Amino acid sequence: MSRRLRVLLVLLTAAVDVAATAGAFYLAYRLRGAIPLPTPLTLGPFYRFVPQMLIHIACVVATLFFYRLYHVRRASSRIDLAYRLLSAVSIAMVTATALNYFAYRTEGDLTRGLIIYSWALTFICVGLGRALVGRLESWLHARHPDRLLIVGAGDIARVVHQKTLQSPTLGYRVIGFVAEDLTEVAGVPVLGTQAELARILQEHRPQEVVIALPSASHDELLDIILACEAERAIVRIFPDMFQIIAADLTIDNLDGLPLLTVRDVALRGWKLTVKRMMDLVVSAFGLLLLSPFMMLIALLIKLESKGPVFYAQERVGLDGKPFSMIKFRSMRADAEKQGAGWTTADDPRRTRLGAIMRRLSIDEVPQLINVLVGEMSLVGPRPERPIYVEQFKQVVPRYMERHKEKAGMTGWAQVNGLRGDTSIVERTKYDLYYIENWSLYLDLKIIVRTIWNGLRGDRHAY
Repeated sequence: MSRRLRVLLVLLTAAVDVAATAGAFYLAYRLRGAIPLPTPLTLGPFYRFVPQMLIHIACVVATLFFYRLYHVRRASSRIDLAYRLLSAVSIAMVTATALNYFAYRTEGDLTRGLIIYSWALTFICVGLGRALVGRLESWLHARHPDRLLIVGAGDIARVVHQKTLQSPTLGYRVIGFVAEDLTEVAGVPVLGTQAELARILQEHRPQEVVIALPSASHDELLDIILACEAERAIVRIFPDMFQIIAADLTIDNLDGLPLLTVRDVALRGWKLTVKRMMDLVVSAFGLLLLSPFMMLIALLIKLESKGPVFYAQERVGLDGKPFSMIKFRSMRADAEKQGAGWTTADDPRRTRLGAIMRRLSIDEVPQLINVLVGEMSLVGPRPERPIYVEQFKQVVPRYMERHKEKAGMTGWAQVNGLRGDTSIVERTKYDLYYIENWSLYLDLKIIVRTIWNGLRGDRHAY
């Protein structure tokens, strides 16, 4: 996408925000006059509120700017965007109310109802406007992709290439790889080696360069970055595990001696209490609410095939201790007569109902019982069977650190597509990231994404 097109897109976004905020304020005015809450009130003509509306618009646009919501981003999470938008609108509303109170303090103008309606409707209207602009932005990214050069040819480089193919709305077209002793990678040509990077950049003029070399030395990275900057290419680096862990450094002191804190263990102390309280409330409420639905599923399972309704399987949980994880049975009763095995796409062992349940993740619902009794959490690393744990801990670095926290019904790896027969190394990286960066917001985000994936049918679930 050209720079001029980016500028036009930002200006369009700002114009839509202004129109949405003005419309929200007017709707709030009409709504406050129509609904006598908290008390009946007759508002004056709308022109008296125009100065307040202008201050409201200015505060919203300024706050969105300071929240960096006018920067064009690729594939930003809708949940993150909604959270940041709600925060920005809330701060803008407080600022506008204070300014209006001191600048236009007229009896009857500043009403609680008008303020509350303005806040809620501004969030809704601006959010809807952003959704429409987002559709246009995705279309423009797909029609005008940026040329992308990938430095590296390993697993990470191939994953980056695969992501660009799976999501054309990201707006990338991989023009080639930079690697040693190869002519092509995944059907894309290798344009040369790292020693030839300057020539490659001059000849092919990529707009962005992804350095997919997690084990590269600092000197290597610096040489690549300097070469890219000389050709005005944007540089993105896939981080190694230490860079992920050390993403939030803090400086403390020990009686005057400076110490660098690389990371703090996220899940401990009061945070564990908060997480457990959320597990108890959501699992108890979920079991109560979903009990009629669970009875229906149980009946359908019995009608379709012989065997038990539930399937209890030994998994490894907190501190490496085994427990029985409960699921709705989605396969034939004799599915494992040949031994344990990964579920694959179009697995013949599944029942017809089981295929649907797994696609929509309905078979996982009984794990709310595991959560209620404290064997699992709503969110955490997905538990594996003991036979696989013994295999993985021999070959996957830091694998057993996943078991420092409770296993979860869903997790950061799962909502990012790492389910079933996928790379256990990549799953472990995502699980460790979750453990080391836990927050209540991250848990809520994962839960919302899990529900959304389930409702639309997760293509990675089979």
